[in-house]
Amino acid sequence: MPNHLVNEKSLYLLQHANNPVDWYPWGEDAFAKAKAEDKPILVSIGYSSCHWCHVMEHESFENDYIAGLMNEHFVCIKVDREERPDVDQIYMEAVQMIAQHGGWPLNAFCLPDGRPFFGGTYFPPEDRSNGMVPWPQVLIRVIDFYKKNRNQLEENADSIVKNLFASNTPVEPSNATIDRTTLEQAAQELARRHDDEFGGFGQAPKFPPSMALNFLLQARASLLESAKKAPELKEVSQRIDEVINTTLKGMAHGGMFDQIGGGFARYSVDRYWLIPHFEKMLYDNGLLLDIYSKAWTTYKNPLYRAIAEETAIWALREMRNPDGTFYSAYDADSAGEEGKFYVWTPKEIKDVLGEETGDKFCRVYNITDTGNFEHGYSNPALTESDMEIRKSLKPARDKLYEHRKNRVWPGLDKKQLTSWNSLMIRGLAEAGFALDRKDLFDVARDTADFIWNNLRTESNRLMAVYYNEAKLNAYLDDYAFYAEALLSLIAYVEFYHPGESGKYLERCESVAHMIIEHFKDENGAGFFFTSHDHEDLIARKKEWWDNATPSGNASLLHVFSSLYYLTAKPEYQEAFSALRKAYTGLLARNPYGVPHTLSALMAEMNGIEVIKAKDVDNLDQLPAILRELPWKRRFTLVTDAENQPAGYQRCIGTLCLQPVSEPGEMFQESL
Repeated sequence: MPNHLVNEKSLYLLQHANNPVDWYPWGEDAFAKAKAEDKPILVSIGYSSCHWCHVMEHESFENDYIAGLMNEHFVCIKVDREERPDVDQIYMEAVQMIAQHGGWPLNAFCLPDGRPFFGGTYFPPEDRSNGMVPWPQVLIRVIDFYKKNRNQLEENADSIVKNLFASNTPVEPSNATIDRTTLEQAAQELARRHDDEFGGFGQAPKFPPSMALNFLLQARASLLESAKKAPELKEVSQRIDEVINTTLKGMAHGGMFDQIGGGFARYSVDRYWLIPHFEKMLYDNGLLLDIYSKAWTTYKNPLYRAIAEETAIWALREMRNPDGTFYSAYDADSAGEEGKFYVWTPKEIKDVLGEETGDKFCRVYNITDTGNFEHGYSNPALTESDMEIRKSLKPARDKLYEHRKNRVWPGLDKKQLTSWNSLMIRGLAEAGFALDRKDLFDVARDTADFIWNNLRTESNRLMAVYYNEAKLNAYLDDYAFYAEALLSLIAYVEFYHPGESGKYLERCESVAHMIIEHFKDENGAGFFFTSHDHEDLIARKKEWWDNATPSGNASLLHVFSSLYYLTAKPEYQEAFSALRKAYTGLLARNPYGVPHTLSALMAEMNGIEVIKAKDVDNLDQLPAILRELPWKRRFTLVTDAENQPAGYQRCIGTLCLQPVSEPGEMFQESL
């Protein structure tokens, strides 16, 4: 018999709708029941493409005995963390305080009002002699403690909530000045943490460091400029180039990139980028599309162009909703096994390609008889760095892709999130311009328009999720990422749709005003994750550190600085300066936890550029000129303002150069 999740839209919740556990969705009904029956609450949080979430469901939540324990003693709430990142944020931080680690599935035990007192992540159903307490024992111990030590649990819960509020305050702002030297030194220190053999930072598991690479890409430009006065810095810039290129090549050649179908998996379980955790997330691919496109513009390595193009094609082919937005994720599992959709044996390859081509493919892509994955299977990863060999095998890859389509596909989570769609909009806009692919840019533009027209209320507020209709009030990330996406459209839209930059600038300003009005902390630094009129939770949180996606506050540094140079309105400079000051303490303590912040500060230090064009008839010449330059945050606006002189005027930060009639004349020193 279905439980209370049966009418939900979330795929993750629906996957649990037929569990014997009497799951409730997050809402007043569950809390009212807990208070009326004086039962503790179990808040269990996960997402549809989470492998260990599936494992715990199968082992414990589908077990009648365990479900009986849960139903008798607890009110059980299931939460999709992608729908409710506000709830996930609170209970993840609480469990990290309690257990000193976090992850998903996340299981938090709470008092009837939602205050957490205990929690953990995955628990096995029985004793496996690995030190992990079995889930039934956890349940029994928690209910026993709840009945016998209620006062102590109340004290524990109060302490946790107090710490949740305390963590909103960033590290005390430092008096240190954030100048060009400070940021360049941060880049050098980050480079020292680089894995020079395989790329990336640290050991396994390795996550794609998109935001760190974006910062380094801008730091190299700063170092090259500084090297004009201090020649020794040119060698430092070359070191930054090595770090960027080693990492981009390592990810592109490895098995984290789907060599057959395009797109990136979430992370590599090893140091070598060989074997991924096979789930594919929209946000990762948006961020990686962005950095590979910028790297192509900067380094002109054809591998980067190919990876950007294949990632964009994958997103359009396999992730796009016909309505105009993008789905969230593909599961790691298919047919009950992780990675089964993606791995091969030499025989399977040769059955599709024939002996000669199949043998070559196996050699180039590391498909062996012993396998590099489980059960003798291999996950394709390039062993050759020669682009001509890669190009020559494209027909083979296409043939294998067509064959692979007949396998059992991983599950697709069709929820459409404003925040993650915005990251893909940004990636597609940058790719469209960098690759000279108007079709990709137009998809970015169409998706941004869809959000504006379908996930915005009459009161001009954004919504967070779309399932054929919009639902849930938007969070800070939704607003901030969408504003950043609009900035990428503003940068290039005049080249494809003349006269539209003003429209997207107006929208971006509208979103920025909503953020300031509804998310700003009037009594402290920064912006809250939820709006002032959001549902009351046990804590109203702020996020300062970057995670798999940028923090909303870091994203706003990009938004406010760009809007200031686009509009010259002091309110944006004031907002940027206040946020920058809030981050000084964090930068002094751990700059590597805030790469998107470093990127925003470096972009502003390098001088955000605005090219103003008035009464020109050769704008079509400008894109090719810009593509010959290393990537930099530049905007092109067509204007008819009376006080704007005719021709092209390049403004770098607050310095505007003399207008010229030919676009190439603006960059004669750079070209």
